[in-house]
Amino acid sequence: MPTPTAAPPDPAAQADPTIRPAPAQPLARWWMALPANVRGALWILAASILFSCMAATVKTVGARLDSFQIAFFRCAFGLIVILPFMLRAGPEVFRTRRPVLHTLRALTGVTAMFCGFYSITHLPLADATAISFAKPLFMILLAVLFLGETVRWRRWTATAVGFVGVLIMINPGEHGLDPAMAAALFGTLCVAVVVVLVKRLSSTEAPLTILFTFGIVSTIVSAVPAAFVWQAPTWIELMLLVLIGCLGAAGQSCAIRGFRVGEATAVVPFDYSRLLFAGALGFVLFGDIPTAETLMGAGLIVASTLYIALREAALGKKPGPNRTGHHPVRVEDEGKP
Repeated sequence: MPTPTAAPPDPAAQADPTIRPAPAQPLARWWMALPANVRGALWILAASILFSCMAATVKTVGARLDSFQIAFFRCAFGLIVILPFMLRAGPEVFRTRRPVLHTLRALTGVTAMFCGFYSITHLPLADATAISFAKPLFMILLAVLFLGETVRWRRWTATAVGFVGVLIMINPGEHGLDPAMAAALFGTLCVAVVVVLVKRLSSTEAPLTILFTFGIVSTIVSAVPAAFVWQAPTWIELMLLVLIGCLGAAGQSCAIRGFRVGEATAVVPFDYSRLLFAGALGFVLFGDIPTAETLMGAGLIVASTLYIALREAALGKKPGPNRTGHHPVRVEDEGKP
């Protein structure tokens, strides 16, 4: 009986080890045949759907459970997910040379999470989503103050237009600022601060170390206020809380893949589909109808932050100091719900 022999090696693969064989599955071959920017856009659309579903689930659970308790479960489940990767990576990732900065990043991140859950629970989903897009506006200010970047008049103008949109949406008026709008705005500022802190930490710390220290500190910190408002979740609520963690992790993974395979100028605009998905879910599930102020303010915020993102992407192709990418969805677990 003849002995089976191995297939002869591919000469092209031997000449260039970076060449990978084409996927065997028809669906995989079809996917890889798509242009990179198309695949990136589809990943971003998937992330937008997942994040919008997560926000809708948070709003559903928040009808009975307090935002502090939801945040605690989110932090605890996030820590559980990261532990196997930590153990596989070895003891080195448990060590850190910057414990104070880690603690500050974690405290800011969990504050952003508290604010995000509170705003999602008490605002229409479209409003809470639109306010979250103001992060690049705050990033411009923080980049100048703490990263020493030079910002020229075009981006300052776009930033000013974006903040006009924020003012239209929060509409302080004669009745003062709505607490949920204030929480959404402050949470967005905290997310921008987290991005700056993560940039500082990334110069010396491993990504797993940053995620692990955030998981530990945020779980401990969020447990304190959660204990004061604790209500035993039902089995359905517990499953929804687990679903929140899964949707958040899946959304982050899709967004990372989208920005990795596609060019920023091509995929960034698709992130704003979150506003459409959130508006649709808010209308179908909760009967939310966007007001004229919401539509006008959201339009200005989207236009200004989209311009900033595309401008940053264009500048990033040119050599020069002090360039940072202010994408609307840079996913680093930036205190996102």
